[in-house]
Amino acid sequence: MKIIGERLRSLRESVRLSQAKLAKEFDVSQSALARYEIDDSTPSPEVFLKYADYFDVSLDYIFGRTDDPHGMIYNNCVKLGLNNPEMARFVEMCFDPGSAMNERLKATLVQMLSEVETK
Repeated sequence: MKIIGERLRSLRESVRLSQAKLAKEFDVSQSALARYEIDDSTPSPEVFLKYADYFDVSLDYIFGRTDDPHGMIYNNCVKLGLNNPEMARFVEMCFDPGSAMNERLKATLVQMLSEVETK
């Protein structure tokens, strides 16, 4: 996919790094990096992750699934209230059942989440 090579080159050029310097950073050869950028070769999953971590972008961006470097679900807002079954399970998972201290902490957390939910 041509977009991948373009994105890889664009990321590198955006911070004014040479292929040689980035190749050294990623522990790959400069020629391998050049092949990635012209879409003549595909990086390994590990190299894709190095790009994403180094440039602080999502793999969705690198693969051309979105033009937002943060990815497709970056702005997804999680519902905090206890009406969200996932949040309710998370709260239950965080505390040992039967412990008086944990029950008080759990009650405080439930109260805080209820207040957030009503706002």
